[in-house]
Amino acid sequence: MILAGIPPTARRLMAARAARSVGQGALVVDFALYLHALHWTALAIGAVYSASLLLGALATLLVGPASDHFGAKGFLLGYEGLQLACAGIALSSANPWWLGAAAIAGAFGRGANGGAGPFAPAEQSWLSRSMDEGLWGQLFNLNTAVGLFGMGLGAVLAGLPDLLSPWLPGTLAYRPLFAVVLLGSLLCLAFLWSAKEGTPPARTLPEDADQRPDAAPAPPPPWRNLFTLAGINALNGLGVGMVGPLMAYWFALRFGVGPAAIGGTMAVGFVAAGIMSLAGGKLTLRFGLVGTVLRLRMLGLAMLLIIPFVPFFWLATMLYILRAALNQGSIGSRQALFLSLVDSRRRGLAATFNSISIQVPRAIGPAVAGAFFHLEMLTTPFLLAAAFQGAYLWLYRRFFRGKGIGQAPGAD
Repeated sequence: MILAGIPPTARRLMAARAARSVGQGALVVDFALYLHALHWTALAIGAVYSASLLLGALATLLVGPASDHFGAKGFLLGYEGLQLACAGIALSSANPWWLGAAAIAGAFGRGANGGAGPFAPAEQSWLSRSMDEGLWGQLFNLNTAVGLFGMGLGAVLAGLPDLLSPWLPGTLAYRPLFAVVLLGSLLCLAFLWSAKEGTPPARTLPEDADQRPDAAPAPPPPWRNLFTLAGINALNGLGVGMVGPLMAYWFALRFGVGPAAIGGTMAVGFVAAGIMSLAGGKLTLRFGLVGTVLRLRMLGLAMLLIIPFVPFFWLATMLYILRAALNQGSIGSRQALFLSLVDSRRRGLAATFNSISIQVPRAIGPAVAGAFFHLEMLTTPFLLAAAFQGAYLWLYRRFFRGKGIGQAPGAD
């Protein structure tokens, strides 16, 4: 069984991720289309996405380190309470100010593969403490796959506006999607409440440190490695932000298709990415974490360069599905690599570095892409994204070369 050997706490955290991911998958397809149907401009849509990403990054700065001191459970329960409130507002009102505020606070349409948004560092830290480090490659890839499969189901539900339009005219047909988010948050609260969290690791000396006066002091935090890899990740964040958050909107502008067609495409993409994430757990045994990331992301970069130039929707969707599988299938490996740079006392901090290094630059992307879309320059964001991600992969390889981290068993 695929869950064999995974402790109950990790299973409950993954169940919460699955419940959370369904609503995220629905909104990653439909939220920008909903705003477009409400006659929001491309600039306004991009600005909301960017503001949401920036707010999430600022919240992450506080949550990650705090979770090392106070534990993750309370933060995650609070996050789901916030999601309930935001979903309730969006379900009941289309007022631009209320909807915009709910979208920014609730991270509508961003998609996080089931992650807890700015509270994801706390979630990752809690998950990492539930199993031995040697199993992280498989654990984090499985956790990512669970979220991706849930996103796929949510993307299928994104076709609801087309189905409900005879009974809920106009933009009202989009409202039930926020009920999906609300229900998912209720399930998350139940799973998280039942999950057990031990006492956060002490931040004095390691558990096995010799307490004698002449004992060697604990090694200092690897700040240089954390800052360097965070800087490299920033290039990836810039590239992802240029394309990822507004991909459904791009499909609608480029090919004139609606929620059902886009949702079906993205559903297949998320499922393919989930399968690749599961395979990624096996690939790490052969190529190591670093080798797996580089192989998958290089192929994804090739797809990114081709997509904006294809003339047919069906061909663009095939390339998108391949790219989604390759890029998102490496998420678990990248998370495990970043956490491996620190000991158990600083995993919340490391997860914070990882999230911030991607989220802050990613926040720039939607506003820039929205401006290009407003000018009907639909290809330029893809080219900029490819340049940033190509530089990211080159530097990523250089960073891990010779460090002995994330290598395949028996590798030099």
